[in-house]
Amino acid sequence: MSDNAALSRLDLNLLVSLDALLTERSVTRAAESLHLSQPALSASLARLRTHFDDQILARRGNTYELTPFALRLTDHTSTALEAARRVFESQSSWSPAESTREFSIYGSDYGFVTVGTVVSQLAAEQAPGVRFRYMLHNPGIVEDAANRLRSADAMVIPHGPVSELPYLDLWQDDWLAVVSDDNADVGDALTMQNLADLPWVLTFQSRSAFTSAARQVQQLGVEPHIEVVLESFLSVGHFVSGTRRVGLVQSALAPHLLRIGGIRVVPLPFAATPIVSALWWHPSHNRDPEHEWMRGLFAEAGRVIAAGHAPH
Repeated sequence: MSDNAALSRLDLNLLVSLDALLTERSVTRAAESLHLSQPALSASLARLRTHFDDQILARRGNTYELTPFALRLTDHTSTALEAARRVFESQSSWSPAESTREFSIYGSDYGFVTVGTVVSQLAAEQAPGVRFRYMLHNPGIVEDAANRLRSADAMVIPHGPVSELPYLDLWQDDWLAVVSDDNADVGDALTMQNLADLPWVLTFQSRSAFTSAARQVQQLGVEPHIEVVLESFLSVGHFVSGTRRVGLVQSALAPHLLRIGGIRVVPLPFAATPIVSALWWHPSHNRDPEHEWMRGLFAEAGRVIAAGHAPH
């Protein structure tokens, strides 16, 4: 039997039921989320159990838990459901002004408060029905970017961690250091000795998620004494204020961080390589006219930031 023939015999509504069951881990809650009766969803669960020859949900005392097989299905199910949604939301003719599409974008808080903010403003003017869902990435998502971007529209991240995918360069930024405003060890600028002696707040310290400036410090022979690792740039100031710690942030974030008070930004003692933030996407989106329009918004927003007109 061909793959298409086998697929035609399946009830793809079961995919919706399966996703709800895997998410809620309860027949009752899954039925409520889908606005179905509990017997109807129980019938779907019975069909899924027969198809997969697995319990999917197994009772443990007074609760239910996903079976090991069901846990393996979780990512595949959400990806498949999102792909199906995209197929049936596609339109033969598309107008931004009439669209109600939601674009899902991975990135860091740095990307969201800079280019993401400008994109949302531009979209509100051109396509008031369009919505953007900004989702924080993490090292696991970055490492699996090629697969994750099959079910998301794009990722905003500087060059380095992601490669071999289509991309659009957006803008270039520089690095600054953040220290407490009462840090007596640091003058008007950091020294290399400061970098060696002071404790650090580092962002995204992993094999695939890292900052180029932190890598450069190591290449210059300084191994940072790390006290805190954050998956957030906007939080750096909170972990620096009132301490001897030093953190590195992009210059575009300086106005946002200074608002919290208790910190100051100082230049680095070396010429940090500028970062170039880019928009990355899966090749399957290349010919999607809606996605192409979205990419144009990001390109325009990048030019706004590069010109120094981004809101602070």
